[in-house]
Amino acid sequence: MKVLKLSAQGLPQSWISLEQAVTHYAADEVRWEAGVEVAVYRGGHNAITGQQSMITVNSIIGTKGVPRINPFELKPGLTNSKLFARDRNLCAYCGHDFHETELTREHIIPFGQHGVDSWMNVVTACRACNHRKANRTPEQAKMPLLYTPYVPTLWEDFILRNRRILADQMEFLRAHVPRNSRLAA
Repeated sequence: MKVLKLSAQGLPQSWISLEQAVTHYAADEVRWEAGVEVAVYRGGHNAITGQQSMITVNSIIGTKGVPRINPFELKPGLTNSKLFARDRNLCAYCGHDFHETELTREHIIPFGQHGVDSWMNVVTACRACNHRKANRTPEQAKMPLLYTPYVPTLWEDFILRNRRILADQMEFLRAHVPRNSRLAA
């Protein structure tokens, strides 16, 4: 289970472990919490009062401090798992739904024609369609794209990064994705 760590302003920073979240709580770096309680950690007993220390961890935390980078200038890293999730495991050419093991990263403009490995030049394709298209553009292969590639926003990237998102975390993230996002539904 991961905790969604946000800046104090509410911008996603990272997915962190429960132990990392406890460290933020113990260092008094948590400015606010959202979501549901996901864990309770109990510590030692106070020698004077006899009370046991306890840290309750929520699924979403906002931490103190200001990020040193502008999150809107970040370009999400391109991985096959995030690409397949962005494209919902649908082949961009035949439109069929496939398991991840049957999918490939397909370059719209192939490397052999000076294409690059970027979000705007890749789509998800089944192995058969990728093989059939070969080292050609969709127009050259007479295989039109069924959907358009796009660069995920910061919020979409956080959805794409984690396969096990809790319902309250997903609700929080989806509230910030563009309405026309494939991840909004």
